[in-house]
Amino acid sequence: MFYREAGDFKTSYAADGQTFPITFDRWRYFAVVAVAFLAIPFLLNEYLASAVLVPFLIWSIIAIGLNILTGYCGQVSLGTGGFMAVGAYAAYKIMTAVPDLNILVVIFLSGGVTACVGLLFGLPSLRIKGFYLAVATLAAQFFLVWLFNRVPWFYNYSASGQINAPDRTMFGFLITGPNATPEAKYLFCLIIVFAMAWLARNLTRGRLGRSWMAIRDMDIAAEIIGVNPLRAKLSAFAVSSFFVGVGGALFFTVYLGAVEVGEAFGINKSFLALFMIIIGGLGSIFGSFAGAAFIVLLPVLLKNIMVGGLGWPTDIAAHFEFVILGALIIFFLIVEPHGLAALWRTIKEKLRLWPFPH
Repeated sequence: MFYREAGDFKTSYAADGQTFPITFDRWRYFAVVAVAFLAIPFLLNEYLASAVLVPFLIWSIIAIGLNILTGYCGQVSLGTGGFMAVGAYAAYKIMTAVPDLNILVVIFLSGGVTACVGLLFGLPSLRIKGFYLAVATLAAQFFLVWLFNRVPWFYNYSASGQINAPDRTMFGFLITGPNATPEAKYLFCLIIVFAMAWLARNLTRGRLGRSWMAIRDMDIAAEIIGVNPLRAKLSAFAVSSFFVGVGGALFFTVYLGAVEVGEAFGINKSFLALFMIIIGGLGSIFGSFAGAAFIVLLPVLLKNIMVGGLGWPTDIAAHFEFVILGALIIFFLIVEPHGLAALWRTIKEKLRLWPFPH
């Protein structure tokens, strides 16, 4: 009875086209943002920030980026891990070359570098699609990891081949480095996630987003009605790579602090991001957050139950995590193939009619 559209009328086109046209949705969104910014920072500890919230926020940005390319534009990509590595190494080179540059500028410049690289690897999408495009992006994944491993310039000729994030502050608070507080890391990532999600939402609802969806649904028909496939596909690769690059830069600078490209950005990261958008829901910003939460939070929950609660050895619990996670993914895809976003839409439809029969 509290979730109704009746009486929630609009008096302008701008009000009718807003992101949350239903008042209840709008206030729910404001409440979530208020809790995230004003309540959670006071409840944080090192474990909650490093194991749950910071990786969830970073993976949400990466999932949104991949969802723009795969969910909205229909271009399958298996090179997410490689583009994350581009963002991470771009951030490292910028931070070491320009020590006084603001960390926020570094993060977004790294996303810009990744967008240029994504634009280059998106060129094959003009001639191939589907499985063949997935193989081409998979080749990009292996090539980028090989490049960062084999060219010493990218890791400043370090003997170990490892890159370490220098200490950087923002508004007097240490954001990167081992001495950065959990609250500073969390709030820094949250601000970027908020901005990127707002940008993605507006892009996908605008003219560019409609051209992406037209290409996804039927590229030949989209071209007939005036959509430029060159512009649509390459812009999707560029925007998606920008998001993934920002996520990769945060993954290196804020979350890990030190990485080796083969271990931190291997093919498993590409599959992990793909699982997130499949489970969360293709073509949905909310689905990107839901999928990231599912993939990040479930292993933490299983580890606490099996190791902390049942007292299992860590190695056995780690293997069972993969088994249970894989089984749940298969089960969920059978029960709700359109992801958690579709499940949430169904729940909202039922709430609109409750308590009347339907």
